[in-house]
Amino acid sequence: MIKQYKEIKEKYKDYILFFRLGDFYEMFFEDAFTASRELEIALTSRDSENKVPMAGIPYHAADQYIAKLIDKGYKIAICEQMEDPKLARNIVKREVVKIITPGTVTDINFLDEKKNNYLCTIYKSENKFGLAFADILTGEFITTEISAEDNFQEVINELYKFSPTECIVNDEILNTTILKKNYFDANHCTLTLKEENYFDVDFTLLSNNFDVDSLKALEGRPFSLKASCACLKFLIETQMQQLQHFNNIRYYEPSEYMILDANTKRSLELTESLFERKRQGSLFWVLDKTQTAMGARLLRKWIEQPLIDPIKIKERLDAVEELFENFFKREELKNELKNIYDLERLTGKLVCGNVNARDLLAIKNTISRFPRIKNLIKDFSSKLIRSLEKQLDSLHDIFDLLDRAINEDPPLSVKEGNIIKDGFDENIDKLRKIAFKGKDFIAEFEAKERERTGIKSLKVGYNKVFGYYIEITKANLNLVPEDYIRKQTLANAERYITEQLKEYEEMILGAEEKLMELEYKMFCEIKKELLKNINRFKTSALSIATLDVLLSFAQVARDNNYVKPEITTGNEIVIIEGRHPVVELTLKNDLFIPNDTYINCKDSMISIITGPNMAGKSTYLRQVALIVLMSQIGSFVPAKKAIIGIVDRIFTRIGAYDNLAYGQSTFMVEMMEVANILKNATPKSLIILDEVGRGTSTYDGLSIAWAVVEYIHKNVKAKTLFATHYHEITKLKELFGIKNYKVTVKEKGDEILFLRKIIPGEADKSYGIEVAKLAGLPKSLIKRASELLKNLEKSLPEKSYVNNSGLPENDNEDSQLDLEKIKNETIIQKLRDIDINTMTPLEALNFLYKLKMEIL
Repeated sequence: MIKQYKEIKEKYKDYILFFRLGDFYEMFFEDAFTASRELEIALTSRDSENKVPMAGIPYHAADQYIAKLIDKGYKIAICEQMEDPKLARNIVKREVVKIITPGTVTDINFLDEKKNNYLCTIYKSENKFGLAFADILTGEFITTEISAEDNFQEVINELYKFSPTECIVNDEILNTTILKKNYFDANHCTLTLKEENYFDVDFTLLSNNFDVDSLKALEGRPFSLKASCACLKFLIETQMQQLQHFNNIRYYEPSEYMILDANTKRSLELTESLFERKRQGSLFWVLDKTQTAMGARLLRKWIEQPLIDPIKIKERLDAVEELFENFFKREELKNELKNIYDLERLTGKLVCGNVNARDLLAIKNTISRFPRIKNLIKDFSSKLIRSLEKQLDSLHDIFDLLDRAINEDPPLSVKEGNIIKDGFDENIDKLRKIAFKGKDFIAEFEAKERERTGIKSLKVGYNKVFGYYIEITKANLNLVPEDYIRKQTLANAERYITEQLKEYEEMILGAEEKLMELEYKMFCEIKKELLKNINRFKTSALSIATLDVLLSFAQVARDNNYVKPEITTGNEIVIIEGRHPVVELTLKNDLFIPNDTYINCKDSMISIITGPNMAGKSTYLRQVALIVLMSQIGSFVPAKKAIIGIVDRIFTRIGAYDNLAYGQSTFMVEMMEVANILKNATPKSLIILDEVGRGTSTYDGLSIAWAVVEYIHKNVKAKTLFATHYHEITKLKELFGIKNYKVTVKEKGDEILFLRKIIPGEADKSYGIEVAKLAGLPKSLIKRASELLKNLEKSLPEKSYVNNSGLPENDNEDSQLDLEKIKNETIIQKLRDIDINTMTPLEALNFLYKLKMEIL
């Protein structure tokens, strides 16, 4: 048996092999150590001489253990017994019947219903990438090609867009350190390495699965072809069957959507909160009023892939507006959608062969709602809703089939019978009549035998060993008739059979067995009929999901007082009384203070915003970015009025964090993010920068921040919101297109009140000590800090390092602040302040040493 195990394991080296032994799945050798550690189960041994490590789990509880291993990134091969051990002459024949990997999970219970589970394939050669993404349960299959000259940021962006749980890669990917660090390791993504020939293009494989018209989009795209072919091959290998729902492949360009890098998604908290990484506190949490799992997954996609096509955006907004204004139909539609199951994933289960009768009942109950939904939206005038009504197939024939065939309360197993309704199949009805009337005979037989023998405690029972039997207690053995044949002796009773009982047993049990076989066969025939209609299921599921998202947008807009934004192709962003969609819902006792925004690529290109910490600068920056993003996914926005010129990318540099695992300090991470922004931003982009330069010394930070603003103004020319504590930067307002804004603060003696209103102007103070006081620092510390601040303000040179025009004194237009001048004047001031008469020789030497180090 161990030899058999080793032979099978050799074919599945990278998998934990679940080896079926009776009622258990056993794991041996290294797999046993892994399973024992990860599942916290006992490690034992087999074969007392060789001590083979072994760990096992009950087969009926395997799902929970499989889920744990998959969640930890392991891959599993299920090896089953292919024959009855009682009938096997030698070793029981065993085969791997199923492979489960993080990217190919088909059990809905293992997955987050509001998130797609993507498998990704990446093929790299030189600086060209082919990427393919597939969701095995929904049948979605998409691909793209990317040229990456240096830092592969575009590839990383696409990976974060789809967040695959598993990636199939070639050797060159493993040698690309930046991808490994910035996605695979950071997101615990399972990597499966394949040989180069695994990515060879098999046109027969592709054409046997995908529609010919959809394959035309891949002509002249060899890298997409390689990635797609490997992806499809892997899916078929793991499921060990053809996958009919993968019948359409879509090629896309990343530039078809607004590009959002990983840092922007994290900073704006699009799908999870920044620190707790939970759904609550994210934009997804605010907008998700969907009634179906399909709708929730589509909403997540829309948030992560905002549109840049003004026509498509306006179609969504018009549809939301119509639903927004029609309260009664909106409520009726919501009530219908509440009763809809996850048709997308049920279709995937159907294709993968693991549906049961209850799943078919869920499909029936889902499509029973379609006619009513079609009727509710048939009179809508918006283009998108009209198209959804046309795409939504009522599936009357499928409903009729399932309604006639499937029992209303079927068992979980498909091989236990009681699946098919009476009247659907004549042969099933006949067998069912025999089986159930036979049981009536058993009850009658028991009553007659009690009367004939006079034994009132006589009872007829059944077990799998003896079949039907008559049980009589020992106190009544003297009353047993001669025609009773004894079969078994118990402690307090004897068991008997009769010829008549055995005849009826054969009839009843034979009918039951045949009935279960016939019902299962009929169930499989019904599945085949459903499989012919996969495209109809997929199209209708997408229509329902889209309608669900639009309804969610309308409901959120009504609940939270949102307005329909005006979408333009210009460069102007105008927001009147804008609000942060998440923060306003989390405030319990305070009223959110709305703010206006006006930026463009001309006279208001860059807004420099100053003000104290905790005053609301970061919230304001994020709310502008979120309002723009919400507009481009087709949602109404939290404002009194909004005019949004479409942006191609949103960049953010908000917050401070380090990446010590890869030797990157907070400041290094910040500079890398700024470099990425300056390199990739266009005049159509929106840039959000918060406290650039604060991770280093004051003068270095001020210089970098100043230079960044100048660079954006001169070279990038993108709409930019720039929050800073470096008040000197406000001098740049003299440059055309740069405006200064401040967060208003009201002072009351030693205390301050944050008014959180953004108005034109420059803040004259940072209020750091006041904020520290609000934070609860000790009073003695606050007092000392105030004294030190006054001394520092007196000692620092008052000379400004910019001229009256607000620009650096050097005539060179590309010049920056003169750091040498700042350094020298600071040193001179320190020399003026020391009292050499009170210094010891050692103190004087130390002072000179420090000055020398500063000069060098």
